[in-house]
Amino acid sequence: MDALITAATSADERQRGAKIAVLPVGSFEQHGAHLPLTTDTVVAGLIAQRIATDYDLFLLPPVTVSCSHEHAHMPGTVSISAATLYAVVNDIRKSLQASGVPSLLIVNGHGGNYVLSNVVQESNTSGPSVALFPAREDWHQARDAAGLESSSAEDMHGGELEVSLLRHGAPHLIRDGIEGDDHSAPDRPHLLTLGMAGYTENGIIGSPSLGTAGKGQALLDSLSKSAAAHLALLRTT
Repeated sequence: MDALITAATSADERQRGAKIAVLPVGSFEQHGAHLPLTTDTVVAGLIAQRIATDYDLFLLPPVTVSCSHEHAHMPGTVSISAATLYAVVNDIRKSLQASGVPSLLIVNGHGGNYVLSNVVQESNTSGPSVALFPAREDWHQARDAAGLESSSAEDMHGGELEVSLLRHGAPHLIRDGIEGDDHSAPDRPHLLTLGMAGYTENGIIGSPSLGTAGKGQALLDSLSKSAAAHLALLRTT
């Protein structure tokens, strides 16, 4: 996890002079018995780090606790309110602008952080300065490029995609036994009402047994390419 937190100094960022910052937003929530509570934070961190490196941007440390209320039935999950997450990200955006960094790319690693869309919509009323990444289309393109065997509906939580990214970027965080955690629940019409408890007992919805490091590398390669279109829209002055 330490490797995903920037070690840059003030002098480094002065020399870089980036006009776009990259903020990974993760979560602290259950991911079954064999993946860490920090899985979404690691996923967001891997994507953010790759983009910041490829485009020479200002990498921020991750937001590590967010809106994970649908996972509250399982031990270890900790959440903050949507209003708090909104305030934190919005304050970061304002602080960046005050320090001469006008634009922000938010890399979201947790699907339950719906409020981030509101942050972005409201921030762009005076012109494009904030983007939320990856968009649904970016994920679909990355899944195709990496040859993932499960669909996005099947692969909802702790499955092929997340395990592939961790096998590539943080394999030491995956505990032995993950291959036996596959669980299918592709139809989840009442997820917001019942939470994850209504659809899984082991905390997983997907097929972690399908995850490979090669797929994780291909996912990151595709996502980095997709980020270019989002970055091109952001204000840099």
